Amino acid sequence: MKGLIPAKRAQEPQEVGGKAAALSRLMAAGFDVPAFLVLTDDAFADHGTNLLDPVTGALPDALAALGPGPYAVRSSARAEDGAEASHAGQFDTVLNVPAEGIAAAAAQVRASGEAEHVARYRADRGVADSGLPAVLVQRMIAARTAGVGFSADPVSGQRDLCVVSAVQGLADALVSGEVDGESWTVSPDGVVDAPDPPEVLTSEEAAEVADLARRAEAAFGVPQDIEWAYEGARLHLLQSRPITTDLRPAPTPDVALVVLDNSNIVESYPGLVSPLTYSFAAYCYKRVYRAFVRMLGLREAQIADNAAVFDNLLTRIDGRVYYNLGNWYRALALLPAFSLNRGYMETMMGVDAPLPSELTDRLAPEPARGWQKGVALLGLGRVAGGLVFEAMRLGRTRRHFLARLQSALDEGADTDSANLTQLAAMYRRIEGRLLDRWDAPLVNDFLCMMGFGASRAVLKRWAGEAGEAFHNDVMIGQGGIVSAEPARRIAAMGRMARETLGAQGALAQGRAALNGYPELEAAIAAYLDDFGDRCTEELKLESLPLSEDPWPLLAAIASAARRPDAPQASRSAPDWQALFPRQPVRRTVARALTGWAAARVRDRENLRFERTRIFALARRCFLAMGRELHARGLLDAPRDVLFLTVQEVMGTVEGNAPGDDLRALVAMRQAEMTASAARQPPPERIELRGAVGLYRPAQTVPPDPAGGDSRTGTGCSRGMVTGLARVVRDPRREMLEPGEILVASNTDPGWIALFAGAAAIVVERGSLLSHSAIVSREMGIPCVVGIRDATRWLQTGDLIEVDGGTGEVRKRDG
Repeated sequence: MKGLIPAKRAQEPQEVGGKAAALSRLMAAGFDVPAFLVLTDDAFADHGTNLLDPVTGALPDALAALGPGPYAVRSSARAEDGAEASHAGQFDTVLNVPAEGIAAAAAQVRASGEAEHVARYRADRGVADSGLPAVLVQRMIAARTAGVGFSADPVSGQRDLCVVSAVQGLADALVSGEVDGESWTVSPDGVVDAPDPPEVLTSEEAAEVADLARRAEAAFGVPQDIEWAYEGARLHLLQSRPITTDLRPAPTPDVALVVLDNSNIVESYPGLVSPLTYSFAAYCYKRVYRAFVRMLGLREAQIADNAAVFDNLLTRIDGRVYYNLGNWYRALALLPAFSLNRGYMETMMGVDAPLPSELTDRLAPEPARGWQKGVALLGLGRVAGGLVFEAMRLGRTRRHFLARLQSALDEGADTDSANLTQLAAMYRRIEGRLLDRWDAPLVNDFLCMMGFGASRAVLKRWAGEAGEAFHNDVMIGQGGIVSAEPARRIAAMGRMARETLGAQGALAQGRAALNGYPELEAAIAAYLDDFGDRCTEELKLESLPLSEDPWPLLAAIASAARRPDAPQASRSAPDWQALFPRQPVRRTVARALTGWAAARVRDRENLRFERTRIFALARRCFLAMGRELHARGLLDAPRDVLFLTVQEVMGTVEGNAPGDDLRALVAMRQAEMTASAARQPPPERIELRGAVGLYRPAQTVPPDPAGGDSRTGTGCSRGMVTGLARVVRDPRREMLEPGEILVASNTDPGWIALFAGAAAIVVERGSLLSHSAIVSREMGIPCVVGIRDATRWLQTGDLIEVDGGTGEVRKRDG
């Protein structure tokens, strides 16, 4: 009938208005739009507000085709929902209209087009008067929740962010501005800003609405402002119109693949990391690994050409440190051996999941062929010769490194009275003497990785599974690992406290209460002299070392005092004769290689302790600079220096800082850190396209870990133990009861006090050469690493069985 247009024919805006034409187009494109019809000018007598009788007579059948009422009666003016003027809220909308009330509601909507505010709205925007609006009659949705959505952020103008606003029930009050909705911001990677707590939508529903807005934008070719409603679990699109506010220009597409991973570095830098720590770590990696490839024979021109690679080995995502695996791969590909054996070199990266071929194929050089292979072999020979030479003089290199370290520590002993100029000079000496000459740890780490892997492979090849188990036995109890010494001394001090009347109570009161126990106080003082730089997360400059906060040490001693002395397990010397009874050559080669690897593992752990002392000196140096900047009024508190970068701190002293408002930088970064702490941590592996700084952390709740009573990781230290699990997240405030099994997401040397009392150790992250593995082998504690989601799969109090040989962890009925 003339004047009554069904949805599928409502395509001409000049006839049905902008809103109806847009909905018809969306319906044709497959969007879930509630059924509707349009009453055009021809449906009304003299194009006024009253329906013609024939139209009134035809309405019942037309409405029946839409489905049972009630209905929404809305405007659809010719200029409505246009790119220049949306007319949002200018015309009347009548909701929950029964079939018999459609004529009156249509008259009301038509008449609203004559309102004075509509004329003023059009005049203000230079929109020509398009007459009275057409009327859109649409089946009402029994909305559980409804709202609006924008495929671009209309406030910031960013096109990569969707904004969703939601209310319970119908959205008419939200659209009219009478109420504020629950607001969500969604990036292509997920929710980046959510209400706390959400009450109207789930994060999955907010993401679904954002996707609906993006699909509407794709259908129309311009950013869209949509209205939507959930009817149960079904999402309907009620309206779509162009966003009329100015947006930023669309960015040029950038699809370069970037892969970030923290599966290895999390042991050194777990959780949130301050800007000062990150900038110092990034600077150390840059200087140290340039020196390393130079030592392996890489020419200075090659290093200079790849400066950006070494400058960006680390990145900081939402306050957490990640490896930029693409740059690590680029650095590895520079070595001569890469073009000869790409597969083996890729395994040296040691990450849990391989890199995508899209990235490796783009970065890897072509395999060496012909004369190029000869050149590569010569380069490999030069590297191998250099490594042999460095291995032969490793003892001398180590002694000289330790001498330089001690010299730097001696010169930096008095940071309390140093001024800014002296402190800056002290830090520059750390750079020049140590970071640029990090030879002993680098050589030993490289040789350790090669020796450990080669000796393990040889024993497995020549003796099968028995050889692998034997390899672990050889690595246990070799002695001389400094990281195991704290556990022994804590146990001894615990025994001293247990045998001294009143000492346990004094430990609970703090160090000042130990004055009446001179033997115990002397032991604690000696421990702090040797290990006062150690603490949990000890490579973070923001961490409090034991020398400043000895409470974790006192708590560990008190915990040890409550435990009876465990009998020392006797360890027999490895029986090489039994492993290779009639193979003297293999026995000799395997024994020599494995013994050499064990020495490298020992030195690796001990040199890491020396690294701790260097970082502790840097910590004291920077915090002293913070004290001086605070004293001069540049910072509100001494520890605010942690929210600056190394370049900013040193630039303030040396005169090359790009700005001088340190307070503003600190305030901004403190707010960023607070926001990061409130979000779920980003995933272990991040793959993104384009600039790393564009990544927006998604606010998604991690799925519940898979069930099951058994999981298998990497067995690092043999032995089978059954006991109660103790999930520890903060080792500074939590201790183990006798016989409990330590369960943690990751550990570092600061956890040694808990290691001392653990019946066994289960860790989510780690490898055979991680701190957890090395120290547990040294102490003879069963240890399994690599149990994903262990701290969520297991609960404190669960009875579990840990097999440190096979790597299996099983839940047992209590």
